[in-house]
Amino acid sequence: MSNFPFLSVLTVAPLVGALVVAVLPRRRPELAKQVAFGWSLLVLALSVVMWLAFKTGGDRLQFRESYTWIPQWDARFTFAADGIALVMLMLIAVLVPLVILASWHDAESSKRSIPVYFALLLVLESTMIGVFAAADVFLFYVFFEVMLVPMYFLIGSYGGHQRQYAAVKFFLYSLVGGLFMLAAVIGLWVVGGKTFDWQALTQIDISTGTERWLFLGFFLAFAIKAPFFPFHTWLPDAGGAAPAGAAALLVGVLDKVGTFGILRYCLPLFPEASKWFAPYALALGVIGIIYAALLAVGQNDLKRLVSYTSIAHFGFIGVGIFAFTTQAGTGAVLYMLNHGLATGLLFLVVGMLVARRGSALISDFGGAGKLVPLLAGVLFFAGLASLALPGTAPFVSEFLVLIGTFTVNKPVAVIATLGIILAAAYVLWMVQRTTQGTLNPALTEVEPMRRDLNLREKVVVAPLIALIVLLGFYPKPVTDVINPAVRATMEDVGRTDPAPEVGGVVQEAAK
Repeated sequence: MSNFPFLSVLTVAPLVGALVVAVLPRRRPELAKQVAFGWSLLVLALSVVMWLAFKTGGDRLQFRESYTWIPQWDARFTFAADGIALVMLMLIAVLVPLVILASWHDAESSKRSIPVYFALLLVLESTMIGVFAAADVFLFYVFFEVMLVPMYFLIGSYGGHQRQYAAVKFFLYSLVGGLFMLAAVIGLWVVGGKTFDWQALTQIDISTGTERWLFLGFFLAFAIKAPFFPFHTWLPDAGGAAPAGAAALLVGVLDKVGTFGILRYCLPLFPEASKWFAPYALALGVIGIIYAALLAVGQNDLKRLVSYTSIAHFGFIGVGIFAFTTQAGTGAVLYMLNHGLATGLLFLVVGMLVARRGSALISDFGGAGKLVPLLAGVLFFAGLASLALPGTAPFVSEFLVLIGTFTVNKPVAVIATLGIILAAAYVLWMVQRTTQGTLNPALTEVEPMRRDLNLREKVVVAPLIALIVLLGFYPKPVTDVINPAVRATMEDVGRTDPAPEVGGVVQEAAK
């Protein structure tokens, strides 16, 4: 089974499904939805088989495939996955079917083709899988750029207020970042012996000055994509304007391409530049945690509030990556997964509330829990998971990041901890203003606000709640997959964990 071309099939399958859905007649939208959902379940089933076939004690990169593409440039269709990529591929496979179910009626008010909407979701799934599965630098760049197209149309054609502005801003920011990366990719090809193969490039020696410039080209692209402060301003606009399902994929998966790219490309390919830039990256991460949390507290738009929480969370991930300890690194990768689950759930639930009320403004709610108690309860759970309540999956990753960072940089860990307090403020404030307190009389006049979660919506939220609780108490199946890849990345950078201190005396590892 390990010889099966999992990654190429997973990349192509959603694209084929998208073509099938797109050519279905517009007068049969239910059929398009059913085909898209069924196709996404096939991708999920194949992903589960791949997860089971992955060997935690095996090679760093597994399921490797390589096919000729542009021989003059030595660019190939090379796919391979380590533990970090595998976790992200599973996140995509889990989220996309749930997003399709949650988006069942999202495209109906746009006056645009419903089959095209669901076809775009499958195209987006294909490009997301490709960007995480690529083991050729040029192939990764192509997927990195192509991934913008379906999301641009999902926001610009099917989004809400100011959708065109948000779509263009999202596209331009990402395109500018991609141009920085393209320059760095070309430079890497020149100094790397005219190859784009990731494994070959990890073995080359680059002069200090050149390495720093190449690192900066990649890092800027990834910092914009993540986004890290101060490159974050596109996300609240895009997240606020996008349909809820597309927004869940935007903050749940697309943004992770930035942090994944740092782990896969910046650190192993430019280890000395990574260490040189680490203090600045840590500073950006800490600023992002505090700054985005403060802005989240002041938001009156539910979707923009959730977008700002994501920027704060990405600050934690950045701190975990550049702390250069396996504990913090594992926490950062686990945070990428858990953030996708928790914030994906939060965005989907917020989307359900907004669809019922017809408004995303917090001031238009108030006491909604009296009308939709189950939906209010799920919102409360998603909020608690977002603020990393013990017993939920984000708590484990956040704890690992802070503990791993504290061993090497106490001031950064202490300042980052303030973000937890601010998270409690903006999450509890959001819940209190929307679902608790005195019932807003205007809500009783909105007929959809009287309908609690239906069966389809329960099917959407139940798997995410189950995963968040399960990984909150038992993350070992995921950390076992992540740990070898994180250790290998730290070895690429040339960093080892500090020896433990007992009574102020550093103990030798042998003791």
